[in-house]
Amino acid sequence: MAVVAVGRTGVGETAGRRVKVLVTGASGFLGGHIVDGCLREGHQVRALVRRGSDVGRLRAVPGLELAYGDLGDAESLRRATAGVDVVHHSAARVSDVGTRAQFHDANVLGTERLLEAAREAGVRRFVFISSPSALMRIDEGDRFDIDESTPYPDRYFDLYSETKAAAERLVLAADGPDFTTCALRPRGIWGPRDHSGFLPRMVAKMMTGKLPDLSGGHQVLVSLCHCDNAVAACLRAAEAPAERVGGKAYFVADRERTDLWAFLARLAALFGGRPPNRTVPPLVRDALVEIVELLWRLPALAARVPPPLSRRSVALLTRSSTYDTGAAEHDFGYAPEMDQERGLRELVAWVDSIGGVQEFVRAVR
Repeated sequence: MAVVAVGRTGVGETAGRRVKVLVTGASGFLGGHIVDGCLREGHQVRALVRRGSDVGRLRAVPGLELAYGDLGDAESLRRATAGVDVVHHSAARVSDVGTRAQFHDANVLGTERLLEAAREAGVRRFVFISSPSALMRIDEGDRFDIDESTPYPDRYFDLYSETKAAAERLVLAADGPDFTTCALRPRGIWGPRDHSGFLPRMVAKMMTGKLPDLSGGHQVLVSLCHCDNAVAACLRAAEAPAERVGGKAYFVADRERTDLWAFLARLAALFGGRPPNRTVPPLVRDALVEIVELLWRLPALAARVPPPLSRRSVALLTRSSTYDTGAAEHDFGYAPEMDQERGLRELVAWVDSIGGVQEFVRAVR
């Protein structure tokens, strides 16, 4: 789908024509799918990858250019953005461990360096992959059909949420007449080629019977986002008229509202795991989280060992959170291309093709 270009200088310059695209995080799950989506649309694609990253799949992609560099190396970013029209920035520190300095350097300063390099290089469009975690409040309960009027919180669950919010604000503030920026907030991205995201993590726990039911008997309805739908949003946001998307953030999600714990039980059935039938009373659950959070204030643990529980991970599993994608539909024609049933069939086929569920969860076992 091409969007008609109208209005402000430089508006919609990518619409309907081939351009040069830079993708960060291309060796990861979503970044790799963004690379594929851009190539399918006929764009020239350059992938920013760190030396030492696993680039075996990327090397085999016809027509893909690899640019070796790092978000901490400003000179490598200047080389990577040279001659580029569009940047899709999906690289981030998403780990459960790390110091404040590590998260700030990767997610905030890294984004700032990339923005500066892109501006200097004459990049016209900058699409930032943000997260709904940047909007999560510690003290809220269920929320349905959340839209972009939701403000940033005063306090954040963790360093990931805090630094993603800070990076998103930098991106949106950088929007200008010759440099259009926007942010997308997909939640719970899932699909083929994911070995370390939330879905393989949940499956890995169910394979060993280590995922209890934390819901407390409460139905948890959530929005998820298949990788194909996230990619479709990236492509459409990159070519939309600048006066529509410039300086704005958007929620993107699958069409379905998902009953989270029923969905996890279905995954257990599909992949031969044990469904989360063992219940943990909410008072016990919350007490365990408090103990873990207290222990993980110790630098030696926080910097090196993933916590078994965290306030944010428990909130994601116990609070209903659904998102209104009306703004994305209106401003750049977003429409989910993959439905959940077909997505699950394709996921199962992919898992079978790589050697089964043990290979699927190899990075999180």
